[in-house]
Amino acid sequence: ALNKHGWDVAAWNFRGCSGEPNRLPQFYHSGSSDDLETVINHIRGLGKYEKIDLVGFSMGGNITLKYLGEKSGEVPQEIGRAVAFSVPCDLKNSSYKLDKLGNALYMRRFLRSLRVKIRQKAALFPDKLNDDGYRKIKNFKHFDDRYTAKLHGFRDAEDYWQQCSSLYYLKEIRIPALLVSARDDPFLSLECYPYKIANRHEYFFLETPKHGGHVGFVQFNSSGIYWSEQRAIQFLNHY
Repeated sequence: ALNKHGWDVAAWNFRGCSGEPNRLPQFYHSGSSDDLETVINHIRGLGKYEKIDLVGFSMGGNITLKYLGEKSGEVPQEIGRAVAFSVPCDLKNSSYKLDKLGNALYMRRFLRSLRVKIRQKAALFPDKLNDDGYRKIKNFKHFDDRYTAKLHGFRDAEDYWQQCSSLYYLKEIRIPALLVSARDDPFLSLECYPYKIANRHEYFFLETPKHGGHVGFVQFNSSGIYWSEQRAIQFLNHY
């Protein structure tokens, strides 16, 4: 959709999500704003673009908002606007939300998918990690305590969640940034809807449509464009 409306688009995958594992022990995680910064600096280095806009979904949205808040007034001048959808901006409480009985199916699927990646990593770095006793892992706290924190320099899951939740960086954002999260998103806790921050913020905007689930804004217009894509284009054009 952005291509059709005149943007060049660079779509990047998290580490290990391109079909093959990356070559370092580290995975991706919800606070990998340094990886986003690397991509941004690469595009800036091409010397082709005076303006760069950011769009992120779910974890990618958390990283986008975290990056903007971390950098604050030091965001590169090329970065103009940002849009994020379905963002678990409070990692702790969204992790607990996923651990509730009604989300058990989602949790099992996430943990199965992550085990595949753990096994791939263990084959490359048997001295760093293994999946022995993986069946005892029942939620993200167990997983993040054992793997995410250990591999990425955090003390434990709580430390990781605290440092990487974009919620704690929103007040420092200094470019127009829109967060769109549906009120029926099964992954998001109440803390992931930062109404008070948005109401008092010059640059950060929050929209919470009644329906949409988790990255499920699929209502099409006459051109076959998702509602989320339409909304992103509207915001980017307006600002």
